[in-house]
Amino acid sequence: MKRYILFDHDGVLVETENWYYMANKRALASLGIDLQRDAYLVNMANGVSAWEAARVSGRSGSEIQLGRELRDRYYREYLMNEKIEIEGILETLAELADTYRMGIVTTSKRTDFTLIHEKRSILDYMEFYLTVEDYERAKPHPEPYLKGLQCFGATAAEAVVVEDSARGLKSAIAAGIDCIVVANAFTASHDLSEATARVAAFRELPSAIEGLTGPARRR
Repeated sequence: MKRYILFDHDGVLVETENWYYMANKRALASLGIDLQRDAYLVNMANGVSAWEAARVSGRSGSEIQLGRELRDRYYREYLMNEKIEIEGILETLAELADTYRMGIVTTSKRTDFTLIHEKRSILDYMEFYLTVEDYERAKPHPEPYLKGLQCFGATAAEAVVVEDSARGLKSAIAAGIDCIVVANAFTASHDLSEATARVAAFRELPSAIEGLTGPARRR
């Protein structure tokens, strides 16, 4: 029986992935590098930094650091000014909270994560969140989701991961946890065929999770 849900964050709970790509693209352009969306998605799926292109092109470490700082500034501007809510999230989380304990496992920076949730109530439904600063190795390594299990004191069999990308799916599989993938237009080109289940929208999660092991008892 599933008792715990570990959510990815970007692309699952908030619609931020395109804005992060745009921030990277703008910052890399300042170094004369054109970051193509297709190449970015391939790197994303494999856990390769968008800034690998800058390193390969011979940019110095200090140039790359300054570029990343510019990227972070652009991204925070997007977070403050663009619509990133996903329809039906809060209603579905409220439904899931009656039955499951929930947490967030993300590779976002804590500063960005905090900015996103300053005026949103998603965290009201979560027992904890882990950001990139909490791991030595990020997704697709299993460490992030294994740490999520530790936070709950749960076994892999008791949990389910909710993801939207190949990188996150690989992390969940490596941790031995069932993974439901929520459709996201930004990562539609990723190979998600190894997912335990796939849903077209977040609001379909309650029935999808029940479908893994049958109805769970309310908390």
